[in-house]
Amino acid sequence: MIYFVTLAFTIYCIVMSLRTIFIPNTIKGKIVSVENFIYLTFVYITILIGFGLVYIVLETKGYQIMIEQYPMPTENFVERFGTYLYFSAVTLFSVGYGDIAPIGIGRFIAMVEALIGYTIPAAFVAKAVYGRERK
Repeated sequence: MIYFVTLAFTIYCIVMSLRTIFIPNTIKGKIVSVENFIYLTFVYITILIGFGLVYIVLETKGYQIMIEQYPMPTENFVERFGTYLYFSAVTLFSVGYGDIAPIGIGRFIAMVEALIGYTIPAAFVAKAVYGRERK
């Protein structure tokens, strides 16, 4: 039960973080500013950690999410979570080093995460430009 609550809460946080991009008046008129950089950084961090949690929760429930090229045989939960955070980061930022590949349902989740990673910068810039034009 705790796994489903954690999964639901994590998905909720991801959605609410993404929602902030599309709400008017949450970004100052300046496109490049410290506030905008911090805002964008926290959006990325929230999504990165959120997807890392989704991956680890699903693995804990018995789903195979990814396959590693060089697996570590004695990984504990913290090391495993670190691996999923790394996988989440390279997926979100569209780097894809190739040392970890998603399998099964992990492929679909990774596609959603990559799509979000592609659209955040465009949405952020569009919102900042729209906010500047309104002034």
